[in-house]
Amino acid sequence: MNARDRYPQLEVDLGKLKENLTALRERCQDSFVGVIGVVKGVNAWREVVSVFDGQGFSYLATSRVDQLQKMRAQGVKTPLILLRVPMLSELSDVVSLADASLQSDITVLRALNAEAERQGKTHGVLLMIDLGDLREGFWSAEELVDAAVEVEQKMKRLHLLGVGVNLGCYGSILPDRRNMQGLVSLAVDVERAIGRELEFVSGGASTSAQMTLSGMMPGRVNNLRLGEICLIGSANTGFAPDFLHRDVFTLRAEVVECRDKPSFPVGQLSVDAFGHEGHYVDRGIRRRALLAIGRVDCGDCFDLKPRMPGVEIIGASGDHTILDVEEVKDQIHVGDVLEFDVNYASLVHLTNTPGIALISKE
Repeated sequence: MNARDRYPQLEVDLGKLKENLTALRERCQDSFVGVIGVVKGVNAWREVVSVFDGQGFSYLATSRVDQLQKMRAQGVKTPLILLRVPMLSELSDVVSLADASLQSDITVLRALNAEAERQGKTHGVLLMIDLGDLREGFWSAEELVDAAVEVEQKMKRLHLLGVGVNLGCYGSILPDRRNMQGLVSLAVDVERAIGRELEFVSGGASTSAQMTLSGMMPGRVNNLRLGEICLIGSANTGFAPDFLHRDVFTLRAEVVECRDKPSFPVGQLSVDAFGHEGHYVDRGIRRRALLAIGRVDCGDCFDLKPRMPGVEIIGASGDHTILDVEEVKDQIHVGDVLEFDVNYASLVHLTNTPGIALISKE
């Protein structure tokens, strides 16, 4: 069966994606900030990667080695950088597939240098600093500077590209003048210790875009790692500039059942298929539509936004999503295909699910 005839189906509008990428790159350049294009949110989807590859970004980035492999096989021309601090067990692949990587541990750095020596390559590294989000990064300024000096002076197969920070992914910490200035101060400490200027002072990901685009980012920060805001036109902070498309992706799912049923389960309540207690509101008999897509495919069903007014998502199991369609009950029938907007979390799930047909349009 042709992918365009299969459901569930996720379509990317490559024209709108290109417009998003161009608009962000140009506006960041106006603020003297370069962009690393991040494609991990779409599992390095070939057609999406091709659009990113034509934008002149300094690097394309992902967090998974298997996605690096896909991009190498595709013949991507832009240098590749690994976003997740690598495991010791995968350093051989990291060196062979990536031009650079994010690093936050001296043990890994030493092993990475040894592996690069074995392969006869030079590998770039961006040292990550933890400024409060409590994910990866050196916590001690002294430890950071010591690692930078060791990379610069002793690890001949590693090239110290710069320093970077991640905010908002775990600890929900927003970028602000205080922590960005802290990043700049630590970059200056590193530069003083190694005796040269760093190429990158990377101020974070899509959550940092608002500071840059509003002119609030400290001038020394010269790089952002952007994925989410490129793909869906917004950041998880709610920042959604009006010059970006927020409908680059369209999810389509088919109705497999549509009938009137009670809105409150009948019988003794326990837990659902995932072990969670359900919470239900008795609204009487309502028209319900069942979609052939579930939590296994898209994660949290409430991350999907129906495009048809009057359609309400009320829950999901592993394989089905349940809609209240009482307000539009004469318009929806078995076999109909409904469209949804997706957020970044659902995009990650959908593009990593083999059962989802991925299609594109120019």
